[in-house]
Formats: sequence, C-alpha cells, structure tokens
Amino acid sequence: MLDFIGTVLITTVMVVAINAVVSSLPVSRGRRIAAASAVGVWIGLAAASATAGLFATSFPYIGFFVVVPLLAVAALAANSPVWRAALLGLPAPLLIGLNMSRVIGGLFLLLAASGRLSGPFPISAGWGDVITGVLAVPALWLVLRPSPNYPLLAAWNMFGALDLVVAVALGVTSAQGSPVQLFEAGIGSAAVQALPWAFIPAVLVPFYLIVHGILFVQLRQAARIAGEPHRLAMGTA
Repeated sequence: MLDFIGTVLITTVMVVAINAVVSSLPVSRGRRIAAASAVGVWIGLAAASATAGLFATSFPYIGFFVVVPLLAVAALAANSPVWRAALLGLPAPLLIGLNMSRVIGGLFLLLAASGRLSGPFPISAGWGDVITGVLAVPALWLVLRPSPNYPLLAAWNMFGALDLVVAVALGVTSAQGSPVQLFEAGIGSAAVQALPWAFIPAVLVPFYLIVHGILFVQLRQAARIAGEPHRLAMGTA
C-alpha cells in the first residue's frame, strides 16, 4: 500500500512541478519542447536504471543522477544568455510554491516506521522536507508582499537547499555496500534504490536544488535593487 501511495504522489509531483516550470519558461515553444524532452529522457533513464538494479550496486549511481542535471543547467545558464534570462525570469512565487509539495517527504518517515529505511537518513530527509514544505506557505506570503522580507526568504531557501544536500549525503553514506558507507544502521537507505522511491533522489532532488539555485540569484538581485534607494539616500551609491 505504501508503494502504491508513493507512486501516485511522487508521479503527481513530478508531472505538476516539471510541467509548471517548463510551461512558464519565457522562451520559444521549440525551446520549451526541447526542455520537456530532455526531462522526459532523464526520467526514463532514472526509471530504467532503477528497474535494472543499478542503484542497488555498490557504486553510488544515484549520486550521478543528482549531480549531472545540476551541472547541465549550470553550463546552460553560463553559456547561453537566452537560457540564463529564461531561468531567472521564472516567477519566484511559482518556484517557492512548488516547494509545498515537499511535504511528501513525510513518506520517508513512514518507510522508516515500516522498517524499510533506517539510520539518520529517513529522519533528516523526512522532517527536513516536511519543514521546508510547510514553511513554503509563509515564504510564498512573504514574497507576494509589496515589500518582501528578503533575509527571511533567503534563510528559508538556504534551509531547503541544505536539507537536500544533507539528505543525499546521508543516503549515500547509509547505503549498504557503498564504498563511502559510514552508517551501519540495518537496512539503511535501501528503499530509495528501487521505484517509486528512486525518483526522489534521481529526479526531484536535482529539480528542487535547481529551483533553490534560481531563487538564490533572484533573491540576491531583488534585495540589491530594493536596497538601492537606501544607498542613494545615504550617499553610498
């Protein structure tokens, strides 16, 4: 039953979140189709890899699936002014609002309770995602205010990003047989090596890290612009 519920929720979040971002990109239809196709291929690779048992081997293939999308988007933004402007042109309220779906991280806690995850990984990943998702509600309210509180938004954004980084680190170091295993905690992170749970580290984690990266730049730019009148009044600009 837990796998059934997880499949429905994880698939729904992937479809809604990725479609929302791709359809909101201020680029041509052709570029949006190319972006959607690339994401579709990546999800297919993740599904095929999990089905083939690659994530259950000693080599941390899941780490590859986390890092490659980040590098690809960073390279695209660095080398293409069109894509850089498109990514930074995504609405901040949309990017923040999508993080509400991270409350499904509470499923990690249920997996731990059922004995399918153990050690520090499910506790950190589960509660970290739930907290990030719940706090996304006031964060959305803050960003929609006439005068957003950028320090609070930046703090929430940093917490959400660090939660993902820590979860990945704990997941890899809790995997049985991993060359970097540090935690001897029973079954460890075995559940996320198979579908549907493998979609979380292989697809959703890099997606949300990219979202946090975009928000980081957007918030810095917005805070700098909002601070300019004050600096002008003080004679420092």
